[in-house]
Amino acid sequence: MIDAVAFIFARAGSKGLPGKNIRPLDGKPLISWAIEQARAVSSIRRIIVSTDSKEIASIATEYGAEVPFMRPKELAQDNSPEWKSWRHALRYLQKSEGKLPDAMVSLPTTAPLRLVMDIENCLTVFSEGDCDAVITMTEAHRSPWYNMVKMREDGTVGLIIPSNGEIFRRQDVPTVYDVTTVAYVMDPLFVLAKTSLY
Repeated sequence: MIDAVAFIFARAGSKGLPGKNIRPLDGKPLISWAIEQARAVSSIRRIIVSTDSKEIASIATEYGAEVPFMRPKELAQDNSPEWKSWRHALRYLQKSEGKLPDAMVSLPTTAPLRLVMDIENCLTVFSEGDCDAVITMTEAHRSPWYNMVKMREDGTVGLIIPSNGEIFRRQDVPTVYDVTTVAYVMDPLFVLAKTSLY
């Protein structure tokens, strides 16, 4: 069985929806959904919450997660790349245990409707494949080649990916996907060696 550690990254300073990680959803704090889903996966041996908030930490431990460290302020800003928080958490684990798990599982709090089976399927694909990371995605409803535009400096709009003169119909564009952020399963060595997922 694969040795996996789940991480939930939940900083306090959300601007879009203040306090989102602990806001109630169906009578429970949002973060509790991710914790309970991780607890239901047999190959996940630890659930660690990375946060800069004592309130989030208290709620996380109440629902069965560990909060063995507080996230440094510089990793909890609006412009702090989450990748750096992933690396910080892995370095903590490496230092405290003297080793890394086979897989790091990141479970965003913002996907509370994920199924336990989704996490298990990601772990299965990761353990069977020769890959650095497994992400969840769904076929996109819009295409940057056909019906997604951006504003130009001159005030006009243009396609995000301009046609090369060969694409005339929606059916001719390559299939694109939306990342669903249900779960990320990654090789810890990949996270520590690289600077981004892509």
